[in-house]
Amino acid sequence: MKLKEINRTAIQSWSPSQQHPIYLATGTSAQQLDASFSTNACLEIFELDLADTSLDMKSCGTFSSSHRFHKLVWSPHGMDGAGHPNGVLIAGGENGDVILYDPAKIMAGDDDVIITQSDKHTGPVRALDVNPFQANLVASAGNESEIYIWDLNNFGSPMTPGPKTQPLEDISCVAWNRQVQHILASASPSGRASVWDLRKNDLIIKVSDHSNRMHCSGLAWNPEVATQLVLSSEDDRMPVIQMWDLRFATSPLKILENHTRGVLAMDWSLADPELLLSCGKDNRILCWNPNTAEVLYELPTSTQWCFDIKWCPRNPAVLSAAAFDGNIGIYSIMGGSSQAQNQRQADQITNSFGNMDPFGTGQALPPLQMPQAPCPAPPAMVNPLKKPPKWIRRPVGASFAFGGKLVTLDNAPSNPQQPAKHVVHVSQVVTETAFLERSDLLQATLSNGNFVDFCQEKIAAAQDGFERTVWSFLKVNFDSDVRGQYLDLLGYKKEELALKVLKKHLKFKMFVSGPVDLGLGEELDQELEEGEDVDLGDEEDFNLEEEEEEEILLQEVGCTNWCLYLDVDGLITQALLTGDFEGAVDLCILDNRMADSIILAIAGGSELLEKTQKKYFSKTHTKLTKLISAVVMKDWTDILTSCDLANWKEPLAAVMTYARPDEFSAFCDLLGGRLEVSQDAVLQAQASLCYICAGNVEKVVSCWTRAQAGYSPPLPPGTSSPSLDLVEKVVVLRRAVEQARRGGAAPTASSVLLEEMMGQYAGLLASQGSLATALAYLSGSTNQVGPARRPEVQPRGLAQGCWRSRCVIEINNLWRSVVVGPQNGWNDPPALNRAGTKKKGLENYTPPAPITAPIMGPPGSDPQAQPMSPVSLQGSMDPGQGAFQGPFSGRQQLPPSSGGHPAMPQTSVEGPPGAPTGDHIQPMQSIPAEKILKKPIPEEHVVLKTTFEGVIQKCLAVASDPQTKRKLDDASKRLEALYDKLREQSLSPAIVGGLHNIARSIESRAYTDGLNIHTHIVSSSNFSETSAFMPVLKVVLTQANKLGV
Repeated sequence: MKLKEINRTAIQSWSPSQQHPIYLATGTSAQQLDASFSTNACLEIFELDLADTSLDMKSCGTFSSSHRFHKLVWSPHGMDGAGHPNGVLIAGGENGDVILYDPAKIMAGDDDVIITQSDKHTGPVRALDVNPFQANLVASAGNESEIYIWDLNNFGSPMTPGPKTQPLEDISCVAWNRQVQHILASASPSGRASVWDLRKNDLIIKVSDHSNRMHCSGLAWNPEVATQLVLSSEDDRMPVIQMWDLRFATSPLKILENHTRGVLAMDWSLADPELLLSCGKDNRILCWNPNTAEVLYELPTSTQWCFDIKWCPRNPAVLSAAAFDGNIGIYSIMGGSSQAQNQRQADQITNSFGNMDPFGTGQALPPLQMPQAPCPAPPAMVNPLKKPPKWIRRPVGASFAFGGKLVTLDNAPSNPQQPAKHVVHVSQVVTETAFLERSDLLQATLSNGNFVDFCQEKIAAAQDGFERTVWSFLKVNFDSDVRGQYLDLLGYKKEELALKVLKKHLKFKMFVSGPVDLGLGEELDQELEEGEDVDLGDEEDFNLEEEEEEEILLQEVGCTNWCLYLDVDGLITQALLTGDFEGAVDLCILDNRMADSIILAIAGGSELLEKTQKKYFSKTHTKLTKLISAVVMKDWTDILTSCDLANWKEPLAAVMTYARPDEFSAFCDLLGGRLEVSQDAVLQAQASLCYICAGNVEKVVSCWTRAQAGYSPPLPPGTSSPSLDLVEKVVVLRRAVEQARRGGAAPTASSVLLEEMMGQYAGLLASQGSLATALAYLSGSTNQVGPARRPEVQPRGLAQGCWRSRCVIEINNLWRSVVVGPQNGWNDPPALNRAGTKKKGLENYTPPAPITAPIMGPPGSDPQAQPMSPVSLQGSMDPGQGAFQGPFSGRQQLPPSSGGHPAMPQTSVEGPPGAPTGDHIQPMQSIPAEKILKKPIPEEHVVLKTTFEGVIQKCLAVASDPQTKRKLDDASKRLEALYDKLREQSLSPAIVGGLHNIARSIESRAYTDGLNIHTHIVSSSNFSETSAFMPVLKVVLTQANKLGV
């Protein structure tokens, strides 16, 4: 595509590559006349401005010369500070003159622009070239085999490369070797080329074609291969370009044949050795690949011959061509539109008629309008190169693909004589090695079922007590005595409690009757006999005197004495004699004889006993009344809903001991729900233990996820996020629930939160290359699409399910492409039939229950209503997936129980792993729960809290703006995140050191230095480690600096 145009019949030379902006120097060509037959000559410099869309080039300077020129070259000599900021322009005149011009002075408009000149040559100087290694060396050639080497630093004494060639002939071309600085080549119209060695000052080789029809018009060295050069022929009988290799110079290495008439000029691109320009008498400008003799590009056909053609050294895509029609065209080989050129032609046609009407009306002509077609065609485009040039080719490239794949390419330099080999490498990148190791360990545990050892390893590796407790609760699910182990973990061991009771009775018996054989072992018996204080708990000692009196009274009552008077005793006697147990019980209760009433109610039957128990508990109010009532009446709802949450272990232990299997899960969920909604973050975290006992996977996930905001235990080594810990716990609990139900399938309905967590975990596995494992997790979590909402609102559950289904399909396709191979076309999209599924999901929509549903029930719903059947999403699955057992395989929806309290969640009859399996009840004694307190801040870091809180209090005392006070109050609260990290000692030493530096700057009131330290910490540390408190510190420092405290 043509970029610019100059109306000159002239030779040309581009400014060196070091020069910016780009200039083009033109000199009036010798032995050529324009239409005006003018004999004037000038030297002009034009600036190439590609930002200007017009075809005109800006003229930067003109110098009228008395010489016409055969050759013009631009040397970078002096641009490095030697007095010539724009280099030196060297011209070969028609009278044998070699003239040096200063381009800077020409552009400045000075008259004294000639640096020096010499008329050493006897004829016209037809060839010039600048040494690429030493810019001060210039070679010139003329008639009678004259070749001179000029030193611009000592221009008066040129040297010759050697003796003149015989017979004497004109030299048309001269060129320096691009790889070896002391090698020079020359060529003559007779077809012979000579290669000179300046170190030996002699001719080393001659190259000539045996046909004797090779008239050399151009000579150029290969920019990369030192022994290769090309010669062009201007003879119409042999319009070729020959490539020679001096290592075997008997015949041409390649012959480039595409011109139909003689080749007038050529130029080899220094930026890409595979681009060679040539122009000839056939009005064609061709761009070759000299290594393959292929024409890569042809410029639009010119109307006249082009006699000079040059690559731009600075912009390798730009070239210039001088034609005999008096135009120098600037072109780009990258293609483009000819719209600007067409408009310029239209403007020239308009200007050729002048501004007046040729018919004499005296009115100005309007601008020429280009004809518009009814359907305007797109502007004509010039095809670019057939291959990308070297300067825009990427030497290397890399891109990440799905599944942790890294695709790389390397366009290493290859042999120019051989086609380049392009190889693409695909490799697997693993950045989280520890993460994959833990995932493999979890998968191995799922396969072999050795969950007890897995949980034991987690218990041993736990770094805090709560984490150890969670894994201990999970491990208990795989024990034979689940409820007994749960009680042990809660601190209520049956053996210890029974031993304490036995020791009390035995101690009292020893006091009354002396030493006896207790059968408890010699050591314990000896302690009791010697009267030592054995650990029997916190109970008070027996009042022995009162018990002795009670025993004597019991011994004295030995005979039956029926009282038949009309007092209470008489009435009771009569009721018993007549068989009126209910009346007798009422009289006993009236007389506050509760023990008698209970004994009589037992004899009166179960119905009477139940009524009597209710009356007893309604009249008796002691600390143990509620507990006794719950044990006797088997109604634990009141205990669970009214107990003090600080002592949550006692109600849970009671439920462990007395609850029926069908109501155990509901009671655990009820207690967990109360803990979850409490304001204490520690109690909220403890709710997960209740849900583990209940086997409620969805509630466990929800509780753990919500508790992470206020409780963040230290992550094990190699873990980038807590999601892996969460997945491990969920998978283990899920498998425990399945085993507890004796092989029964787990429900397929999962919460959106659980689905999202499994999706994130599968995404992490997929990003690390574990596609099979990721597919197993997604396959287990996508059997059910979440319930759809009303048609006008897109349901989150449905959208989530569809997204996860698409993820499964993508992983399946990738798995199939890796293991099985492509099944369809290389670009065929994966088949997915989802229309029917989506419609069915919308029809079966039921609005999701609010978060209070497990306790209060969904509003306006029937407690006995059955849940909607799940909707299955059909997607393409891996053929080998059936043999792989995922962590959530085989789940099913269980209907709610029809019985139970209406406010309780409905659960399975079999219950979770810890549910009771029989009616045997052993009463246990409650032990108060232990409160979890925050650890103190280490002493060396207490100064941080003191300093930060002190400056906040100072700011609050000075601030008058309510908004500023609110900011400071909020900052004081949010700094608790920093104090928690100091307690856990989870901050890196660099961050802790920076915080101490900030504290010292606050103490010295150098708040600006503190802000600079803050910026350094944020820029050099992990964002996730400091994001919770560093913004707050910046607010505090900014406000303190603003208030001047």
